[in-house]
Amino acid sequence: GLGFNIVGGTDQQYISNDNSIYVSRIKKDGAAYLDGRLQEGDKILAVNGRDLKDLRHKDAVELFRNAGCNVSLKIQRRLQSQNGPVGHRDDGESGGLPLAAVLVPGLVLAAAAAWILLRYRQRM
Repeated sequence: GLGFNIVGGTDQQYISNDNSIYVSRIKKDGAAYLDGRLQEGDKILAVNGRDLKDLRHKDAVELFRNAGCNVSLKIQRRLQSQNGPVGHRDDGESGGLPLAAVLVPGLVLAAAAAWILLRYRQRM
């Protein structure tokens, strides 16, 4: 096989109101794992030029089984989200600002404001 499992289809929607086919699992040491480009959560748009839009799950599985030795996949990379149907992959990027980037400028502003207030009170 190609070394990965799929979910989705018109009869087994993985995401509500979405008939797309998604990679649910990549098998260790399988073809997809060794190639390294396919990721869990990727949406598969086409196999060897054949569009997967609006296919039943079993028909998509059959397309993969009959794809041959040289397989070309057109995919759409899943956006990283913490609350999606596929688990969050930790690649070291949080996607947000580090805590220090918010706290340090805030503390500097608070210290400057306190210093100005003290200087202003001394002059009164």
